[in-house]
Amino acid sequence: MGQKVNPIGLRLGINRNWESRWFPKKERTSAFIAEDYQLRKYLKKELFYAGVSNLIIERTAKKIRVTIVTARPGIIIGKKGADITKLKETLSKKFGKDISLNIKEEKRAQASAQLAAENVATQLERRVAFRRAMKKVIQG
Repeated sequence: MGQKVNPIGLRLGINRNWESRWFPKKERTSAFIAEDYQLRKYLKKELFYAGVSNLIIERTAKKIRVTIVTARPGIIIGKKGADITKLKETLSKKFGKDISLNIKEEKRAQASAQLAAENVATQLERRVAFRRAMKKVIQG
């Protein structure tokens, strides 16, 4: 019997990078991990309909830089950048730090497993037959 290996941990450094990039002092590590978890959870909930496939969090001494990789960046940015500024202000108040948001467009949204899974989930919530939902996602 073989040993079970975490697939993300196995791929780190080979064909996948860390989703959080920061180097804290030892006593701050747990606080940063908890804060990153809350930030990811909040952004995934708020930006669900924008098709967020990945969130990359980078920290400096006084600033948090969040890169949001999304299939539909226009939904996040809004008209004349109104929605993104409102989101920045909300995050700064909630976490008490200066947060900068970078939006990147997912070039191949069909190839993203996260986006495909969320698409199937929303179709199933709308009571679409699961075979039809799966075929629709596979066909692109």
